[in-house]
Amino acid sequence: MKKVMYLNFWTVVFALVIFSCNSTKVNTDDANANNPQIDSSNGLGQEADGHTSENALDWEGVYNGTIPCADCEGIKTSITLNKENKYDRTISYIGKPDSMLRDTGSFTWDDSGSIITIGDGETSQSYKVGENILFHLDKTGNQIKGDLASKYRLMKNYSDSNLENKKWVLTELMGKPIQTPKDGKPAFVTFSSKEARMSGNNSCNLFSGSYSIKSGNRIEIGQMMNTMMACENMDQASQFMQVLQKADNYTVVEETMNLNKARMAPLAKFSLAKAD
Repeated sequence: MKKVMYLNFWTVVFALVIFSCNSTKVNTDDANANNPQIDSSNGLGQEADGHTSENALDWEGVYNGTIPCADCEGIKTSITLNKENKYDRTISYIGKPDSMLRDTGSFTWDDSGSIITIGDGETSQSYKVGENILFHLDKTGNQIKGDLASKYRLMKNYSDSNLENKKWVLTELMGKPIQTPKDGKPAFVTFSSKEARMSGNNSCNLFSGSYSIKSGNRIEIGQMMNTMMACENMDQASQFMQVLQKADNYTVVEETMNLNKARMAPLAKFSLAKAD
C-alpha cells in the first residue's frame, strides 16, 4: 500500500509541474500578444523598452525599387528621407513615356514609430520602416504577403565614394572621342550621394534624374528630365542621353570612369574634372 501511495504522490507532483509549465506558456503568449516587439531579423514594430524604427534605426537615406503595376511594366520608385522628416520622391511608370512624377514634402510617423506616410490624397502612401528597407503597404495599411511580397520593397541605396560627389567630364561616346561644339559646353555628369540624384550637361542641355547603386558596381539610372534648347550638335547630345538610360554598370580606375552595358565595350568614358 505504501508503494502505491508513493507512486501516486509523484504522479500528482508531475501533473502539477506540467500544468504550471502550460499555464506559464499561455500567460507568456498572452503578454507577447499585448506587447509586440521588434523582430530582430527586420527591425519592425516597437520594442518593449521603447525602441522604435523611428528612434532606433538609421533610416535616413535613399530607397529604390520597382513596384508592380496593373497597366505597365512596373513603377520605378525612389524616395529620399532625411532627419527633418522631409522626403523627395520620384515615380516613373516603365513603358510610359513622359510619365515621371516628382514631389517633395514632409512625412509623418504613426503612433508606434514604425510606419511613415508620405504624400497627400491620391499620392499618399504608407511604408513600414525596417533595417535598410521600406515595406510598401496596401491601402488598408497592411504589409503585403504572398508570392509577390518581395516585389513591394524599396531597398536603401549603396554608396561609392569613388564615383559619387565628383564631376566627370565626357571624353568618349560609343568609342568616338568627344568634340565640344562651338556653341556648347563640355558634357559632364555628377552623382550626388546625399540625394541619389545625378545631374549634368549633355553639351547642349542640362539634365537631372535619380540613380541607385547596387552591389558589384551595378547602377540603375532613372528617367532623365532635361531642358529643351536647340544646339549645333544635337545628335551627340541625344546619343549621350540614350547611353545614360542603357548603362547598367560602371568602373572607376584612378581618374577615369566608364559607363557600361553588361560586359560590352564601354558606352561612355569620362575623366575626373580638375579642381578650379
